Amino acid sequence: MSRAYYPKQFLKLVNDNSLLQNTLMRLDGFESSEALVICNEEHRFVVAEQLREANLSCDSIILEPIGRNTAPAIAIAALKLLQDHDDPMMVVLPSDHLIQNNQAFQEAVLKATALAEKGHLVVFGIETQYPETGYGYILRGEKINDSGSKLERFIEKPDQATSKQFHGDENYFWNSGMFVFKATGYLDELKKHNPEMMKCCEQALSKSKVDLDFLRLDKMSLECCPEDSIDYAVMEHTKMGAVVELSSGWSDLGSWNAIWDVRDKDQNGNVSHGDVILENTQGSLVFSEHKLVTTVGVSDMVVVETKDAVMVASKDSVQDVKSIVEKLKTDGRKEFCDFREVHRPWGKYDSIDGGHRFQVKHITVNPGGKLSIQKHYHRAEHWIIVSGTAKVTKGKEEFYLSENESTFIPLGVVHGLENPGRIPLEMIEVQSGSYLDEDDIVRYSDAYGRDNNEEGK
Repeated sequence: MSRAYYPKQFLKLVNDNSLLQNTLMRLDGFESSEALVICNEEHRFVVAEQLREANLSCDSIILEPIGRNTAPAIAIAALKLLQDHDDPMMVVLPSDHLIQNNQAFQEAVLKATALAEKGHLVVFGIETQYPETGYGYILRGEKINDSGSKLERFIEKPDQATSKQFHGDENYFWNSGMFVFKATGYLDELKKHNPEMMKCCEQALSKSKVDLDFLRLDKMSLECCPEDSIDYAVMEHTKMGAVVELSSGWSDLGSWNAIWDVRDKDQNGNVSHGDVILENTQGSLVFSEHKLVTTVGVSDMVVVETKDAVMVASKDSVQDVKSIVEKLKTDGRKEFCDFREVHRPWGKYDSIDGGHRFQVKHITVNPGGKLSIQKHYHRAEHWIIVSGTAKVTKGKEEFYLSENESTFIPLGVVHGLENPGRIPLEMIEVQSGSYLDEDDIVRYSDAYGRDNNEEGK
């Protein structure tokens, strides 16, 4: 379900909101400034659309042209916040975690804030529920006060024997990857322990450019920046580290077993989603996005169906899905990057059929959405309006189409499409030609600042 262009934080795995939306909603009730979101530039329009969809706002969406792990990302956030605030308190939250008890989370944040006010860099520790080799661990030291303890050390993902040992020791916790500290507190420690990274982050922000509603960081500066996590770059070296225990039903939802753990189950211990029929099935997770999925006479299985793929695995092997992902990547399969349903800044499209010299798409354009003014060298297109109103540019013509009307875009003709109405525009596009890949596009103008190097309409 998680793809390179549509990763886990955008999925609705536990309720009707995505993990990103849930993360921002988790802050409701705090007296705080609007959140600042950092993401890869490939994800910028999905982030903006998910915020709009949930009626959420943020102070800024900062775009990384290349990923450099969490330490530089957090440093750039701190530098940006210092432009507008006087040494603000930062709560750093990965956008793909689950927290089931929001009140306990907010109470823990307040405890961490009290420590951070005294200069500590606080990490939340999660009480271990079982031996887990997929999580990093932290060891707490002596108590600072009633709010928390000193951070003794970080431990990378352990082997099974070591994880059993940690689980039996009350001073070892899962590393949540969530932090609280003052902006200058973090930057001072980063500068002390990794001055080169600090310098690159300052340059990346100072040379950044505003792009529509986004702040685009300087690519050359980030290319020179060391790549490291906050754990390795700062927290393992600082003498100001602290641990606050968090008991809030936390999970990083790193596998389908984690999803099975937190979802409601039927009387046979099954978790199901979508159009599913289970017969003589126990302890399984069956997730259907598109088709009817049935199981008969199975136990402890994971079955996941999307529009373009099906995965079947035993529950004790779901971590090995990584090997399938690597094979998809090595083989150059499109399923590694994207779903059959692809999101664009103006809406989305679903490639519902295709064959030799033809392709059929179901296109949805959001109200106010505009496809770029473009042409293709190798394909012609037929557009049939299903619902809504389309404003069409075809050569020097401009005209409107409504339900059950259609038009033909010949090969090589400059064209554009937008939705001037108040409801989504839905249409069927039939492409025909000798080459139908998404990189056959010449853009003349684009409302979203995309160039010819970005594939798709």
